[in-house]
Amino acid sequence: MIVQLDNLATEQLIVAAGATDTTLRDTVDDLGSSQVADLLIDEIAFRAEIPVTDQPVQVQLDVLDRDRRYCYTFNAETGKMFTVAKSANPDAAQLIEYQLVDLCRELFGPSRRYSAAQRRVEARFKPANTPALWKAVVASHQATTALLAGIDNREIDLNALPARYYSDKWGGLHWFTSHYEKHLRHLRDEHVRILEIGIGGYAMPSVGGGSLKMWRRYFPRGVVYGMDIFDKSAFTQPRVTTLLGNQSDPDYLASVVEKYGPFDVIIDDGSHINGHVRTSFDALFSTVRPGGVYVIEDLWTTYCPGYGGDVSTKAAPTTSIGLIKMLVDAINYEEHPDGGKSMGGVGSQITGVHAYHNIAFLDKGKNSEGSIPDWVPKHPVNDFRPA
Repeated sequence: MIVQLDNLATEQLIVAAGATDTTLRDTVDDLGSSQVADLLIDEIAFRAEIPVTDQPVQVQLDVLDRDRRYCYTFNAETGKMFTVAKSANPDAAQLIEYQLVDLCRELFGPSRRYSAAQRRVEARFKPANTPALWKAVVASHQATTALLAGIDNREIDLNALPARYYSDKWGGLHWFTSHYEKHLRHLRDEHVRILEIGIGGYAMPSVGGGSLKMWRRYFPRGVVYGMDIFDKSAFTQPRVTTLLGNQSDPDYLASVVEKYGPFDVIIDDGSHINGHVRTSFDALFSTVRPGGVYVIEDLWTTYCPGYGGDVSTKAAPTTSIGLIKMLVDAINYEEHPDGGKSMGGVGSQITGVHAYHNIAFLDKGKNSEGSIPDWVPKHPVNDFRPA
């Protein structure tokens, strides 16, 4: 299926799905109902669970818009993602119908803990009491359940997504997703923009991209941008755009922010070269939206000379962990004798520093709570030492 809408157009639809009926209707008309229907179907196929069925089975899903009907056949086969054909199938075991604007809200509208189903479902089994029929009924139920999981609002286990999309953020080398869940879940149902530096696979054009897919699935109303020094355009897909550029080039980073930012989440999983990490932070942190998060992965390179680190057990100021240590000071800039001037002002923009094994999360916001008043004694008032 060919989906023609880019991230900017998709963002228009996401915003409209949380607005009035008139706004959503006008946006669908502007973008084209056929293109919107294709985008929604691709999204369902991407989000759906991997089917486990007793036999191959087809489910037809029709999207209705005024006098138009767009027909799609989902093919379910155990252990494989759904494949979709843009056509009707009279032999499909089930027919599911959605009005286009209702499906837009189901997929891209604000999360609701409970909402009545907006679909019409029609079973298409032939009335015959045979073992083959009942086997088909079971397979249809299994396929339909997996398919509707791509539409219904369900809790996502972030720890399970790396295995599905071949990301290394959980299991084996790294154990990051539980920390990501803790620090990003407040944004999950928001309309957000995510920038990840580093797509993976080094120079191999068809290797990598697992994290981009993971973020696309985790943030149902988000758009994802992936940056890499190698061409990874093979991983561009609905709600995911790949960018070719160098994270150590401040001018290039500024151009990315100007065209696609600001961002709610920025993840540095790029070269891991300490100087590059510092350059990217200096160029990008201030552009994160208030309430957003900046993430630095693979802090282990702090202790690797080959990455610009140091074998010393105490991180040098020029390293990634040196940066984290500096930010702990910076967050308390109002208590510094010079008011934090030596920190370059970053302290007023950072509200939290959270460090874990090989990963750190930096909260963006307004940090201006004021210093401890002058009248508070700057020495212990009482001597609590035992007699």
